Amino acid sequence: MIEHPASISALPTSISGLIDRWPAITDFADEVGCGYEAARQMRRRQSIAPQHWAQVVAASRRRGIAGVSYEWLAGATATDTAQGEAA
Repeated sequence: MIEHPASISALPTSISGLIDRWPAITDFADEVGCGYEAARQMRRRQSIAPQHWAQVVAASRRRGIAGVSYEWLAGATATDTAQGEAA
């Protein structure tokens, strides 16, 4: 398992908070199998496209980030999207 100091803390509270658990966006992109720009847009939009969820869940497990599941990704995306629309 890859160890990162932030991976020891509690469940991320947002998509950007999850992505920030990696040392850099390029590291996140490499682990989930997408390009840098796609990863950057995921963080900016607070939304991860469903086709990447399996890789995100697996990468989170490898990093020791507890609680990241399909359900968490769906809820975080819905919450972040609703907050963005209300702003």
